[in-house]
Amino acid sequence: MSSSIEFIAYVKELFIPLGELKGGKFFGGFAFKSGAKQFAMIMDNTLYFCVNEQTRPKYINLAMQPFSYSTKKGIVNVKKYYSAPEELFEDQDELLKWAHEAIESAYSA
Repeated sequence: MSSSIEFIAYVKELFIPLGELKGGKFFGGFAFKSGAKQFAMIMDNTLYFCVNEQTRPKYINLAMQPFSYSTKKGIVNVKKYYSAPEELFEDQDELLKWAHEAIESAYSA
């Protein structure tokens, strides 16, 4: 299942205050880059943020899930990206705080 054009456009609009971002199609989804680093992606209409060792516990404590995909050998969890809490879409300022943190995480990796 791929991401909807409408959801991608919605997230792009929410991210406008972050300044100039690069983005593009990414394995059926959409990748967001700040400078040279990917800090977020949308897959199957779910926003995932880049995490690092310091920020990952916050996502785990909120029961957010890592990005995962299936292979012939089983499920692969990509622990560099975790789903963003749905509540962030109700508060753009808070969403932007998490996005800034994801950008910092992307550059610290």
